[in-house]
Amino acid sequence: MTPAALSPAETRTAIGAGARLVDIRGADEHARERIPGAVNVPIDRIDDLPRDGRPVVFHCKSGMRTAANAARLAAAAAGAPAYIMSGGIDAWRDAGQATVVDRSQPLEIMRQVQIAAGALVLAGVLLGLLVAPAFFGLAAFVGAGLMFAGLTGWCGMANLLRVMPWNRRAAA
Repeated sequence: MTPAALSPAETRTAIGAGARLVDIRGADEHARERIPGAVNVPIDRIDDLPRDGRPVVFHCKSGMRTAANAARLAAAAAGAPAYIMSGGIDAWRDAGQATVVDRSQPLEIMRQVQIAAGALVLAGVLLGLLVAPAFFGLAAFVGAGLMFAGLTGWCGMANLLRVMPWNRRAAA
């Protein structure tokens, strides 16, 4: 069974009627910005969702993760009515609904990976052009690492960044 989609306004009404709002994003994303009252149960731990029979509305950042995992989310609701908020927290914010933003929390790990990878590729290309062609290898190495991460789901750069001192503040 696929959960029905709700707009942010319909989600607000469902929450007011007693539905539980569950954020399936990672703890780092939830710590940086969240919908007030949302419970964070990352998708990789969704089977640990407490079951109390109340309707459940799931959300992510843009709606892509909830749509891709719809059947799994419905199963995690264990027979309770399950819904997916269309457009995720982005649509919630765009609809003028309040979010709690904590800018003291580090950027999400994948944004950090994008910044670091982009900086390394740019540095490799510029150094390759201006200093020595061997520096093009840096850009190639990072590109190969990104391809490997995409193919396997394992990202060494994300794992390295996750243990950096600035990321230890993220709420678990």
